[in-house]
Amino acid sequence: MTHTLTAPGEFVSVAPPPRTAARRTTIGAVVAGPLFLAVGLAQGLARDGFDFSRNAISQLALGESGWIQTVNFLLTGALLLAGAAGLRKVLRGGPGGTGGPLLVGLFGASFWAAALFPADAGAGFPEGSADTTVISGHGAAHMLAGMIGYLALCAAFVVLARPLAARGHRRWARASRLMPVAVLVGFTASAASVMAFTAGAGLGLLALTAVTARLNVRRNHE
Repeated sequence: MTHTLTAPGEFVSVAPPPRTAARRTTIGAVVAGPLFLAVGLAQGLARDGFDFSRNAISQLALGESGWIQTVNFLLTGALLLAGAAGLRKVLRGGPGGTGGPLLVGLFGASFWAAALFPADAGAGFPEGSADTTVISGHGAAHMLAGMIGYLALCAAFVVLARPLAARGHRRWARASRLMPVAVLVGFTASAASVMAFTAGAGLGLLALTAVTARLNVRRNHE
């Protein structure tokens, strides 16, 4: 609480400003997932030879128009890193205030690594590519970045369940603890279905949007 002098010898108590500015900086983590998926969906529908049942969104960074997906990776990474910085301010001094933002930041950095090391061609994309995929050095680095990033995201959901519970969002906290299971199931099923991998990755991105938005709500009126 601060005090402001309004007249000689007269002071008025003024409450400190709300943490609106700090909460506003989390917007990056809120919009990153929907933006990444929307851009990927639009490209997948527009580009010749791309098939969501056979090709991963990462492969959209290949070919003549691949720069669009590369920019998508870079922008998403930047938004997630900005959102992580915002979460650090919002959660400062409370449960998960250090680990949660760090893990979200690592997830964001993995998108930059994915842009730097593109996926390998294969499964007929880009057009004219072989159906089989030969893993190159940059392709292996791309997969490693994705694995590290999504493991960090899964850990972030577990850590962020603590501040969710502390703010009274107990149902959201339980859902946040269960989310890694759903994401990892999708990744595990990727050996049989590329769409399962895409669904798991997309679910993780959208869940981060929901969790970040909920953390900006001080009280839960469920």
